[in-house]
Amino acid sequence: MRCYILGGLLVLAGVARSQPVVVTVLATTDLHGNLYPIDYGIDRPAPRGLAKIATLIRAAEAESPLHLLIDCGDTIQGTPLEFVYQTLVRTGKGPMGLKSAAALSHDPMMLAMNRLEYDAMTVGNHEYNFGLKNLNQARSEAKFPWLSANTAVAQGGRERPFAPYLVKTVGGVKVALIGITTPAVPTWEIPGNLGSYRFLPPVEALRKAVSELRANEHPDIILVAAHSGLGRNLETNAEESPDEDVVYDLATRVPEVDAIVFGHSHRELEGRLIGKVLVVQPKNWGISLARLDFTLDPKPGGGWTLAGKKSRLIPVTADTAAAADILEIAKPYHEMAERHLDEPVATAPRELDAALGRVEDTPVLDAIQHVEMYYSKADVSFASLFNPSVRVPRGRITVRQIAALYPYDNELYLIEGNGKMVKDALENAARYYLSCEGARCSQPPLTNRSVMGYNYDVAQGVEYEVDLSRPEGDRIRNLRYQSKPLDPDRKLRIAINSYRAGGSAGYGMFIGAKVLWRSQEEIRDMIVRYYAEGKSLPAAADDNWRVVPEAARRTLEKEALAEAARQHLQ
Repeated sequence: MRCYILGGLLVLAGVARSQPVVVTVLATTDLHGNLYPIDYGIDRPAPRGLAKIATLIRAAEAESPLHLLIDCGDTIQGTPLEFVYQTLVRTGKGPMGLKSAAALSHDPMMLAMNRLEYDAMTVGNHEYNFGLKNLNQARSEAKFPWLSANTAVAQGGRERPFAPYLVKTVGGVKVALIGITTPAVPTWEIPGNLGSYRFLPPVEALRKAVSELRANEHPDIILVAAHSGLGRNLETNAEESPDEDVVYDLATRVPEVDAIVFGHSHRELEGRLIGKVLVVQPKNWGISLARLDFTLDPKPGGGWTLAGKKSRLIPVTADTAAAADILEIAKPYHEMAERHLDEPVATAPRELDAALGRVEDTPVLDAIQHVEMYYSKADVSFASLFNPSVRVPRGRITVRQIAALYPYDNELYLIEGNGKMVKDALENAARYYLSCEGARCSQPPLTNRSVMGYNYDVAQGVEYEVDLSRPEGDRIRNLRYQSKPLDPDRKLRIAINSYRAGGSAGYGMFIGAKVLWRSQEEIRDMIVRYYAEGKSLPAAADDNWRVVPEAARRTLEKEALAEAARQHLQ
């Protein structure tokens, strides 16, 4: 049951002001084009996606008729289903020349979210991946506003501004929703994808929005939907990527807000109080739905007092039914994606398994490095393993199996650097491990859970050891280039992805480096093209890096295999 201000009159839907009311906010984040409950990379069902989340949303809405439904961004990019559509919008034709893609005329995520009657969505950084033409197309098809209080249009710019906030009256309760986008967007996107959009400091933007709302709207609840990570380890109090993850700062420096629902970092937080601010993060890809319940008591003279707030996450499971109408909306896009993914393009000389790709050199990761080195003509390249569950069968393989190696829409950069830059980047990557000595090296865990696995980069073109008996910051040993110790001042051409070029995840050594070359297509498409031209995937890794001591490597191997087995059972 929803109520709105129409012509200055408050429309209540039969709710008496003499009784407490509960307003429920339901939230998703980082859906990344996941509509169907499927893992396209391995072509099997998966407990995720908006079609399944839709069932949870509708059940929660039936239980709590006073509700809002919001999303925290990174919505129109990420799966082959969205990639087919976005390629059509950008180029006028489907990927690999799929002409029948012309039948796909609307963004599938917006169609599904319209059906579910989302109230608002915050703009995420990946909304810009395909350029402003694609962003504007999707935005124009949404029947709900895209919000971002800290995204502005530069003077003289022609881009359409985003609303900073939305105010809706639900059951007589006035709810204000403010959108905040990670300010690090320009570090990942080429200027052409951003146009005249500029990204303002989030704290100042939030303060301004709260001040305007207090002065003009007098809301009963102020909620923030942030596309930005927490930025703080709540157990150790250590900062984590503070330049891109700002939610902790928002909660501590703008305590007037009642709650923050957030995303971007692909983690999960059922609910914690930071001061008096409730912070909640549902899991990415439609793996869980956040539910926030606000209890309000009526004031004697009118209006409401916030009496309580709580949150929980509702997980998608294998038994969660997918909503038939959402599947029907997605069906033509899904079928086109499947046809694209099933095209045979290359040959694998043997079965390849990525499970140990963050413990030892593997041909799966070398397959990416070969492509980066080939197209960029780099001396050294960096790459990371995004999905350790990837398996590539022996023999003829398809776009699906190649694309699974690189699910994100990053471009490739060639920058001017030196030996010190390589060493510093590898030291930053090595934070993924914990230090150990003696018997401790045989005792798990040795994986640092505060560092996401996809931020563990390995280098090609050099040889080195990661010595876990050494303290953090001094673990890279025997670093060699062309069989000689790498001189810190040695000039090198270094290949990195566009995400790293912006210094994300602690890779600040790359910020400001001279860009010698930049690809005009995503790395994933370059990988498909490289192997489609007749090249075979590597049969074995060249073992240019390794973890020492041996006891630590064996412990990490056990951890990695256990994690792979756990993911296989999901």
